[in-house]
Amino acid sequence: MRLPFVRPMTRYRAFLSAVLVFLAVTCFAVDFPQKAPTDGVILPKEFAGWRLQGTFQNSQDPAAADTTNPVVLKEYGFTDFSSGTYTREDGRKLTVRAARFADASGAYGAFTYYKQPEMLNEKIGDQASSLNNRVLFYRGSVLVDALFDKLSVMSAAELRELASDIPLPQGGARNLPAIPTYLPKQSYVKNTAKYILGPVTLDKVGSPVAADLIDFGAGAEVVEATYESSGGEATLVLISYPTPQIAAEHLRRIEAAHTPGAQPPGSAPVEVGTFAQKRSGPLVAVAAGPFSESEAKSLLASVHYDADVTWNENTFFDKKNNLANLLWNVILLCGAIMAITLVAGFAFGGVRVLLQRLVPESARHPEAEFISLHLDDTSAEAGPRAGFRPSR
Repeated sequence: MRLPFVRPMTRYRAFLSAVLVFLAVTCFAVDFPQKAPTDGVILPKEFAGWRLQGTFQNSQDPAAADTTNPVVLKEYGFTDFSSGTYTREDGRKLTVRAARFADASGAYGAFTYYKQPEMLNEKIGDQASSLNNRVLFYRGSVLVDALFDKLSVMSAAELRELASDIPLPQGGARNLPAIPTYLPKQSYVKNTAKYILGPVTLDKVGSPVAADLIDFGAGAEVVEATYESSGGEATLVLISYPTPQIAAEHLRRIEAAHTPGAQPPGSAPVEVGTFAQKRSGPLVAVAAGPFSESEAKSLLASVHYDADVTWNENTFFDKKNNLANLLWNVILLCGAIMAITLVAGFAFGGVRVLLQRLVPESARHPEAEFISLHLDDTSAEAGPRAGFRPSR
């Protein structure tokens, strides 16, 4: 008699093997949960003894951050804004305004736009400048404007702790633009470099090259700085294009627009003084102002594109690129597989023990037995039982 619930154990073993394989593959495929960044939060509620008074004022309207320059903020990739007032037990107050951008390039550009030449450089966040009770700095993709009612010797250290609490963007959004690194250092006027991403910002900053000639729609990035010359302060403009071919085309437009008697209708007039230009790879450099001819040539010769620039390479470790995190996940995976193996082993043995107790020996099917070697049956009386007992 063959009972319906006592089937060949080979099917049970095949099913158990398939389950184990599926669980192992799942453990490899699923990333173990990690602490996610606090999306939507820009400023902490307290830091370095400062506590938020009231609530934050949040907005996604750039006019809430700057009623005068909302379009400029949009060109830099503005996403949201938060402001709040902090107090200490000694009665001091600190007003903090923070604007977040799509990436670190936008925060850096906005920082250069608002930074004034008379400001002093500070070591807060990624870059910082201060003037009296005001401190301007950026950290990752967030630009922070902090205004103290009264400074102390610990104010800079307190803002450093605030900067460390600001969430950072992930991946390539943390990289800074490479074009400012091509500005020559000789004769450079401190704090005058402006990183520009749109025509409105270019017009507000003032540039010897018109926006239609630069053509931001072609993916142009601009950095403009002031340099000392024998005739006074002059301007150097660097324009970066996606490819050298696009840069060469726009260089021809700029040369044509500033050739006497050959300006296209509607283009900017020829500047008073020297106007010299050159191209180096995808970079177009323009020197304009009271330069002498030799000064302009010397300054342009200092601009040289290097294809091996590594300043904006990803050199940080996030959770996915951290070797220690990978090893920890491997340890967790091994532990999970060992636990699954133990549970499966106890389950497999428990089913057999349960079947042996519930089903009489006479009713068991021969195929349900293990292959076993009866070494203890050494007497002649054992007969054919000695040796192997086959099973299908």
